[in-house]
Amino acid sequence: MLEIEKDLTLKGFRYIAGVDEAGRGPLAGPVVSASVIFPSNIKPFVPADSKKLSKREREELYYQIKESALSVGIGVVDNTVIDKINILNATKLAMKRAVRDLKMKIEVLISDYVNLEEYYCFALKKADEISHTVAASSIVAKVYRDKIMEEFAKIYPHSFDKHKGYPTKQHIEELKKYGVSPIHRKSFRLSF
Repeated sequence: MLEIEKDLTLKGFRYIAGVDEAGRGPLAGPVVSASVIFPSNIKPFVPADSKKLSKREREELYYQIKESALSVGIGVVDNTVIDKINILNATKLAMKRAVRDLKMKIEVLISDYVNLEEYYCFALKKADEISHTVAASSIVAKVYRDKIMEEFAKIYPHSFDKHKGYPTKQHIEELKKYGVSPIHRKSFRLSF
């Protein structure tokens, strides 16, 4: 899973960042992006992207990534901005914020299919399955967003700690019962 990074290192790049997001598909909450830079000599330890791991595995890896990385950046865009600029533009904004949040200047960026024109960027299909830094970014973004949604579950009657805002059967039933909360994306189809 380090072949892309090894190839870029052989070409002389030292600071290679990955970036990925969590939360494009939910009906509620923010879209969150994370960006990770690892040392060039790191041995891969992230076995897969966040979607293929259990919650416990993701949380364990989250702390291991934060300890092993040279830098980790986070970018958050809330539902009101998503409604104003659409989910694709909000995703790009969250990714840019995550890269800007890194504590060092990057030389090259690997993203999961979203091209960020301001950077020397490789926007690769399924990058979270073939790039160690993107897979790590995927995990950090997912864990960070899940924690936000767990906090929202303490404020609103929806079970955001369980469905994280995704359109599950439980969430649809809660929308019918409680209506739309302030963190729901009004530009998404919310009438059921």
